[in-house]
Amino acid sequence: LTRHEMAPTFVRLLQDPEAEVRTAAAVKLAAFSRMLAPELVVSQILPAVAELCSDGSQHVRASLASDIMGLAPLVGKGATIETLLPLFLQLLKDEFPEVRLNLIGALPAVNALLGVELLATALLPAIEELAEDRQWRVRLAVVDCMPPLAAQLGVAFFEEKLCAMCVRWLQDCVYTIRESAIANVRKLTELFGLEWAAAHLIPKVMATRQSSNYLFRLTALSTVSSLATVVGSDVLYGSLLPAVLGMVSDAVPNVRFNVAKTLQMLVPLLEPGLVASQVKPKLLELSEDHDKDVQYFAQRALACCG
Repeated sequence: LTRHEMAPTFVRLLQDPEAEVRTAAAVKLAAFSRMLAPELVVSQILPAVAELCSDGSQHVRASLASDIMGLAPLVGKGATIETLLPLFLQLLKDEFPEVRLNLIGALPAVNALLGVELLATALLPAIEELAEDRQWRVRLAVVDCMPPLAAQLGVAFFEEKLCAMCVRWLQDCVYTIRESAIANVRKLTELFGLEWAAAHLIPKVMATRQSSNYLFRLTALSTVSSLATVVGSDVLYGSLLPAVLGMVSDAVPNVRFNVAKTLQMLVPLLEPGLVASQVKPKLLELSEDHDKDVQYFAQRALACCG
């Protein structure tokens, strides 16, 4: 068989009456298409792919989603915009979460090919919708792809379109997403620089310490611990430390003993005079707390104060 003759054979596999066969063929879509001339992929493979996007089997659609954007560099920007992008957007709204999940990892690669302008008009609404997806694994996948996407988009676009989304994830109902969002705050600070983060990101992050939900106040403390070693003394003394000290009187014991743990982590980064004048008095206050756990962690932190 010549490569030209192989294309119809592969298309028949994509259209096989058995879902298991279509699933197996879909996952090999990009690998097979790399052996074909681009015009064959566009004329023969893409029409079959369009049919699979509406396949009755969710497993077929999930396999297709994991491989469909591998066709983009093969067919070029024009065919990607005209044919692949609408199929990509269709699959991003699929009712089956695994389909949506399999596509999200391709977002940075899609953006690299299409550029910022097309992302803003075509993909951004889909990203915003996925960021609020009812399935937490889908939301997590969006969180995890944000740093590489931000690096491609640049600081101005990110600040305008996506920064608020990253802050909202700090108050997600799922702990794993909040943990990934904390890691993102640090990565974004390192990516765009301390000056930008101090002006546009950190104040919004620190505002979460005033949440009525104590879990989100704990997230604010964890974010302080994550940022402390990368922000420098100005932000540490001017924003992070005051935020932690302001939570000493929190109504929830779990928050108060995490304040003590966070202060213990910060002590080696602070000037001794500041520890003596600001940190130690607050820890002494916590060491006399009515909650024994708060007392314990405050005493441990005091032992580090010298």
